Amino acid sequence: MVSPSMRRISVLVVSTLLSIVSRGYADVSTRATAGEPSSSASAPLPVSIVAEKVELPNGLTVIYDEDHRTPIVTVNLWYHVGSKDEPKGRNGFAHLFEHLMFQGSKHVPEDTYFRFLEKAGATSINGSTNTDRTNYFQTVPRNQLALALWLESDRMGFLLDHVDEATFESQRDVVKNERRQNYENAPYGLVFEAIYGELFPEGHPYRLLTIGTPKDLDAATLADVKAFFRTFYVPNNCTLVISGDIDKTTAKSLVDKYFGPIPRGDDVARKKPALVTHPGEARIEMEAAVELPRVYVAWPTPAFFQTGDAELDLLAHVLAGGKTSRLYKRLVYDLQIAQNVSASQDSRELASVFEIVATARPGHSADELLKVIDEELDKFRKSGIEDAELARAKTSTLADNIFDLERSSSRANRLNTYSHYVGDPNYLARDMARTTDATTVGVVDAARSWVKAQDCVVTLVTPNPRAPVAGRVVTIKRGGK
Repeated sequence: MVSPSMRRISVLVVSTLLSIVSRGYADVSTRATAGEPSSSASAPLPVSIVAEKVELPNGLTVIYDEDHRTPIVTVNLWYHVGSKDEPKGRNGFAHLFEHLMFQGSKHVPEDTYFRFLEKAGATSINGSTNTDRTNYFQTVPRNQLALALWLESDRMGFLLDHVDEATFESQRDVVKNERRQNYENAPYGLVFEAIYGELFPEGHPYRLLTIGTPKDLDAATLADVKAFFRTFYVPNNCTLVISGDIDKTTAKSLVDKYFGPIPRGDDVARKKPALVTHPGEARIEMEAAVELPRVYVAWPTPAFFQTGDAELDLLAHVLAGGKTSRLYKRLVYDLQIAQNVSASQDSRELASVFEIVATARPGHSADELLKVIDEELDKFRKSGIEDAELARAKTSTLADNIFDLERSSSRANRLNTYSHYVGDPNYLARDMARTTDATTVGVVDAARSWVKAQDCVVTLVTPNPRAPVAGRVVTIKRGGK
């Protein structure tokens, strides 16, 4: 149940966002273009973040964010290693390390990491891996900050004192089982493996799934694990965010105490964003032991925070962001040939992916859905977008972003996101300006430039009870339908 006070806050935030959208965000845009700190004088955001970013002598980047609204603190670490950074033949190593990091370290016995934190009242204890980074996070009562920092520093500095062959093999088995459960035995579970294998050229680091392949995981050795850790799990390849009810002087003292003595590692080479285009349309025909046909359409698009990225986020909302969106209204409501439809701009460090996914209703085919999707996209490219559509997309996007910042763990992760991708944890106002400053012309130009009728990968999944539930490729046709 939502309390009256929270309801008033929600109404205030939405009203403020509507005001920002209608009045524009010119001051922020001008200053951001000039490289100056953003100002919110003309249209203040209902939330702000002013964090301090420092670097320790060993290269560890630390971001301090004081937020005294609730007596909790989130500790959030990003190691700047994801599946894109894995050596050839070692797909899945970044994700494997996410598991190994929770098993124990020199001063933390096996399988006690969670117990230490849970006894202290911690929440949101977890980690995740994607193509670009691996993160670890926990939210603790403010008087338990030292515990969280000690645990994180011990596994950064002393993980290899604990990891042995038994721990390595057990976690490798866990990861392989996770792949079986979430991919190989899941409906449509391996469709994206086929899509990314076609969307990105041979050798591109986004071509493979983050979960890894059984072949590469089986080929791994404990020596490989130790080499991977020494390369990537070093202070100078990590950013630590401490966000919440902190005394900054005390927090800095604790960081110096626990992380300061950990030696710096070799510098890690960074891969650079590069535009990817698909050479003409490819059509993947797949079969799966599923009940309903499904269609996927995917395009390679600009990297996170680059020109066009924000406009494609708004395009996704206009196409499938709610019951009044173009694809939902046409496929689900008017024609009633689809169960659901979604669109998204999956923003990443080197290149992004814009994708549309629709599941057919019983009695209808993936080809029927694709025909309507093509019609709506063609209509959008030719006729553009209405002001009201863009305003709704802006308001929804801003509201989602700002409400997300009310959660301590999300706020800390946002700071790490900004620091990693643009080098500035205080990028919130300029990030919001990417949305508020977007124009109908800009969104249509982005669609025409990136979401073309060609240069995409179309995947049609047809039900077949004799096929694997995760899907199998039947044919791939390149160069047109």
